Amino acid sequence: MAAAKKAVLGPLVGAVDQGTSSTRFLVFNSKTAELLSHHQVELKQKFPKEGWVEQDPKEILQSVYECIERTCEKLSQLNIDISAIKAIGVSNQRETTVVWDKYTGEPLYNAVVWLDLRTQGTVETLSKRIPGNNNFVKSKTGLPLSTYFSAVKLHWILENVRKVKKAVEEERALFGTIDSWLIWSLTGGPNGGVHCTDVTNASRTMLFNIHSLEWDIELCEFFEIPMTILPNIRSSSEIYGLMKAGALEGVPLSGCLGDQSAALVGQMCFQDGQAKNTYGTGCFLLCNTGQKCVFSDHGLLTTVAYKLGRDKPVCYALEGSVAIAGAVVRWLRDNLGILKSSEEIEKLANEVGTSYGCYFVPAFSGLYAPYWEPSARGIICGLTQFTNKQHIAFAALEAVCFQTREILDAMNKDCGIPLSHLQVDGGMTNNKILMQLQADILCIPVVKPSMPETTALGAAMAAGAAEGVGVWSLDPEDLSAVTMERFEPQINEEESEFRYATWKKAVQKSMGWATGQPSANAGDPNIFCSVPLGFFIVTSMVMLIGARYISGVP
Repeated sequence: MAAAKKAVLGPLVGAVDQGTSSTRFLVFNSKTAELLSHHQVELKQKFPKEGWVEQDPKEILQSVYECIERTCEKLSQLNIDISAIKAIGVSNQRETTVVWDKYTGEPLYNAVVWLDLRTQGTVETLSKRIPGNNNFVKSKTGLPLSTYFSAVKLHWILENVRKVKKAVEEERALFGTIDSWLIWSLTGGPNGGVHCTDVTNASRTMLFNIHSLEWDIELCEFFEIPMTILPNIRSSSEIYGLMKAGALEGVPLSGCLGDQSAALVGQMCFQDGQAKNTYGTGCFLLCNTGQKCVFSDHGLLTTVAYKLGRDKPVCYALEGSVAIAGAVVRWLRDNLGILKSSEEIEKLANEVGTSYGCYFVPAFSGLYAPYWEPSARGIICGLTQFTNKQHIAFAALEAVCFQTREILDAMNKDCGIPLSHLQVDGGMTNNKILMQLQADILCIPVVKPSMPETTALGAAMAAGAAEGVGVWSLDPEDLSAVTMERFEPQINEEESEFRYATWKKAVQKSMGWATGQPSANAGDPNIFCSVPLGFFIVTSMVMLIGARYISGVP
């Protein structure tokens, strides 16, 4: 019997969405933006010491190959011809730092994840070398000196990992954020792999001048980073190279955006003043400021939003970054055992509909915007004998919303014109309790696209629009209309303000826990790490309460 003829839907575009918690590959119809198929693989995170967060670069790469192969299999089962895939875009967790051997393709150390805190001592030392009247780091990069960004992670690796130091001396080492590692590997690795990054990812390294759009010699000298190991800088939409293996061999890789920039593009925030908030491992609010670099007076970052073509202008954004959002749900699941699955938090929170005066500040990696306070640690306040795991689950969701309120307030002050509604995306937006809480706490409507995969969509749009591919038009009149779900505030403003004020009181109590103390690191000399005693105390309390209620002890 003749095989069924494969359906041709017009040009398709794939997108690698490589996040902190998982990797996905998604395929879209370039004419309708319809998601046709996808596959996801959850990733492990390693916590070798308190405050350290690492991942295996090879596991990340393997997960990308697996997601591509499985998605192609699913498309074939749907009778869709994979030869219709004309381009692939890459979206990635930003700042996470990888160093590898360009001759063998082997990573020389685990990826140091953006959440990692081991560089706090490095940050304190370097900050003393910045003149008070000339913060050249912030003026050139738009970023505060923080453990968050790649430069201090790379500085630490070069100082502490002998294998890396030796490879640099022998001119074998290459550095990159996750996008660079993936593009280099997918385009051939040691056999002609393309070592590049795009402007959005480069702008998160703290080595990149956001005005000249080049690696900055003064910054590289300040952080003691040899420029020979840095990737070439490209736009966010151009052909970087071709896939060299797998089901999509020969397909061009032609789009690259850091995950938050990709979501901005996917939400079609192309006009000045348009903003979106993404709820993933962390929470990230970006507001497009057009071709103008706007510097914040209220703790926000200035970053590159996108540059959609070699000859296209660069656009900038103001960004409010929250370290812990979805990660708090994973923590409740994996560390405390309060949840059996991440989805269960919505059910638990719905059972009580209140935190009963319990407030959760998940400052596991310090506080990011607007505080930039590395000494903060996670606390849970307002516990009584009545508090149970449902209240803690509700408080965890409220914490995500309160953190968003803080960065939205800062954004409104910087921009001068308050947002009338908030566009949202990311995995957590499937949680309707969270979305309603967010509208209640912001006192403005929250608007969610019916297709929430806007990060992957943005990467696909950049790839499909690239010169030499040209299957996705970014002209406003050609962009597909998106159906939205809207959540209106349902509580009065006075109640919202009271809860927010109590939350801010809890935030103040979270600060000052961590103090720089030397730790015993056999085999790793001269390493210092912060010891958050308060975090251990509160964690122990919560584990005790969690165990009580899980086991049914009254």
